[in-house]
Amino acid sequence: MFIVAEVLTIEGILENWSKLKPVIMEEWDEKREPLVDLFGKVRDEWMEDDLATWIDANRFYPGVADALKFASSKVYIVTTKQGRFAEALLRELAGVMIPSERIYGLGTGPKVEVLKQLQKQSEHQGLTLHFVEDRLATLKNVIKEPELDGWNLYLGKWGYNTQKEREEAAGISRIQLLELSDFSKKLK
Repeated sequence: MFIVAEVLTIEGILENWSKLKPVIMEEWDEKREPLVDLFGKVRDEWMEDDLATWIDANRFYPGVADALKFASSKVYIVTTKQGRFAEALLRELAGVMIPSERIYGLGTGPKVEVLKQLQKQSEHQGLTLHFVEDRLATLKNVIKEPELDGWNLYLGKWGYNTQKEREEAAGISRIQLLELSDFSKKLK
């Protein structure tokens, strides 16, 4: 049995999220889709009522907005956020206009499947493709797919990962650890 109270530290929650989430969802009798819809509705209403405070409640890590703004490579956003929110944050907070067809948000399928779609596009043939992610579990899923062996994989040392995960990633040959300060260099 998994005891929720034992992991209620930030580090504990992050390290045990895959075990913790189903316990909480069952205990609270919640289902994923209604929560996603509700969260999206609340965000939509907040944005409609007061876009400025919604924008102010969000942030990019230092240097990320400039890296995206001045990228010489074509950038695609593959996120678990709903695409319209990612697009609004990029536009309003970062001052970056990335066309909506290059933003793959919630509902476009798992990140692994999006990467497969992207690499099949004729414009990407013969190019070196890079995937920067802040969740080790996602990168491990990419590694399981031989079809995605051509991607360079990076675990951003910021965001949703722990020291333990970074140490694990350092031992996986396909994954390179990426400092936030080096992120912009990868986009040139």
